[in-house]
Amino acid sequence: MVQRNYSTYGTTATQTAEFDEGLRAYMLKVYNYMASGVLLTGIVAMFVGNSPAMLNAIYGTGLHWIVMLAPLAFIMVMSFGINKLSSGALQMIFWAFAATMGVSMAWIFTAYTGTSIARTFFITAATFGALSLYGYTTKKSLSGMGTFLFMGLIGLIIASIVNIFLGSTMLQFVISVVGVLVFAGLTAYDTQRIKESYYMMATGEAVAKGAIMGAVALYLDFVNLFMMLLQFLGNRE
Repeated sequence: MVQRNYSTYGTTATQTAEFDEGLRAYMLKVYNYMASGVLLTGIVAMFVGNSPAMLNAIYGTGLHWIVMLAPLAFIMVMSFGINKLSSGALQMIFWAFAATMGVSMAWIFTAYTGTSIARTFFITAATFGALSLYGYTTKKSLSGMGTFLFMGLIGLIIASIVNIFLGSTMLQFVISVVGVLVFAGLTAYDTQRIKESYYMMATGEAVAKGAIMGAVALYLDFVNLFMMLLQFLGNRE
């Protein structure tokens, strides 16, 4: 992969301006992919969540386990296959992943009121926007947060699995609190990481793939932050 930074890219004002324009276009593409994926997830979740027949077909059978695990399979395919897949194939997998996430999240429309879901979504969007803007504009390196946030994420996964069997409301509350903090931090951290990755990319296909994988990271931050906030702000049906 070709390293591309200010010194190699050029030192003139014109070259620097061109580089900055390329970075803005790259980040805009990342945000567009991410927002489109969230929109697709929301549409699919709403459609399935308001269809008793589809809900029964999925959650009334063992099919719900496949629906729950399928998004993880898509992420693994994209992560491990990034060097072999074309940007077009990677993009199609991303759309399939977003749609499958919508199916796996459809249950929230049976557990929470539509008003509280909408309210939580807009609060999440505002929070995500502020944190991502901070990650993009801050001059402070957030790389030191990476290990801490990763450990927190692993802890959340383990605690969530344990609570499937315990069913503890107190543990679920702790998971939600820690989850909000972890995914808030990841939003800023991932934004800065995605921005900095542009400096290290070659042109063309690598940039196209990088934009999609960057969108996946921010998409997961947004969706998980939304789900954690919904635990606090959602009104039960």
